[in-house]
Amino acid sequence: MTKQYTWHKIAESIDEISFGPNGLAEIQAGGKTICIAHKGDQLQACAQKCPHAGAPMADGYMDATGNIVCALHRYKFSLQNGRNVSGEGYFLKIFPVETRADGIFVGITDTGLFNWLK
Repeated sequence: MTKQYTWHKIAESIDEISFGPNGLAEIQAGGKTICIAHKGDQLQACAQKCPHAGAPMADGYMDATGNIVCALHRYKFSLQNGRNVSGEGYFLKIFPVETRADGIFVGITDTGLFNWLK
């Protein structure tokens, strides 16, 4: 089954997003707070909080291989698939990001109680 996304515009351009020196920022999309990462020419998005202890992911940093690292306990997660690459077994929710002619969008799946009716 293919995932269905509702796309939410988060900015007209990358210049509108206030990234910290760590290349991370928190944004609002679809009623959710999401962490967005900027490395090179790539944008990626993930859950705002670490699945281990709930620390804000935007307070962490990106390692040399492009993984996001939680500031609290240094757990590392792939922004490609959400897998915990430092071995603790957690999973970080990942959101697709698209840069289009009319802005930057984040895709969020509808996980509401009645989503199966659609």
